[in-house]
Amino acid sequence: MSRRKKLYEGKAKVIYEGPEPGTLIAHFKDDATAFNNEKHDVLEGKGVLNNRISEYLMQQIGDIGIPTHFIKRLNMREQLIREVEIIPLEIVCRNIATGSICKRLGIKDGEKLSRPIVEYFYKDDELGDPLVAEEHIAAFNWAGPQEVEDMVSMTLRVNDFLSGLFAAVNIRLVDFKLEFGRHYEGELVRTILADEISPDSCRLWDIGSGRKLDKDRFRQNMGGVTDAYAEVARRLGVLKDQPRLKIISNGDEE
Repeated sequence: MSRRKKLYEGKAKVIYEGPEPGTLIAHFKDDATAFNNEKHDVLEGKGVLNNRISEYLMQQIGDIGIPTHFIKRLNMREQLIREVEIIPLEIVCRNIATGSICKRLGIKDGEKLSRPIVEYFYKDDELGDPLVAEEHIAAFNWAGPQEVEDMVSMTLRVNDFLSGLFAAVNIRLVDFKLEFGRHYEGELVRTILADEISPDSCRLWDIGSGRKLDKDRFRQNMGGVTDAYAEVARRLGVLKDQPRLKIISNGDEE
């Protein structure tokens, strides 16, 4: 196997140089982190599950006309993606109040919101990814007005689509985080969806029982993290050909 050039390693993924100009390879790790990396563990198989779930959701979102960086899955841990210039913002969409918004505003955990709320967070681990307003985004030139409008519009479309998709398999989409990037095609620059969509970046609750099927199981020491992720994958149908993940000696999955 030829050595690949590693460009960046984050908390959940490693980004390598792609086989063609303008492409990258995203490798999904088994690392689980919370509270700005204060809590860390390695959960065998998590990267495989997130890769498969994100592949499926990115394909579904692309099919309704939302541009994404996803090109194709290469293997159980890796996908080929378009190279983008990441916009330094996390766009969070909330349908039900839980997590930080409850602490900030004193809202009862689990309260259904009358309408989806979109919030902006500045991507900076050292600062704890602080909540920011559109005035900050404009003043510090993190994104232009049209980019902000495009990101919000796409986020709300993703919310509508994924809420229905998850509801069909008895899962409630509580909230989620999206990231976007600038994709350069000659002189044309487009804002497209980047990063991943998985139980790492979404809060997902079973509609009947309220059981959490997402990263909160790790944050709150509930256990059963990969089992919950696998259940999401099975309900979506992405593991129907692989009811179990078999870990083999060289570290790959089959």
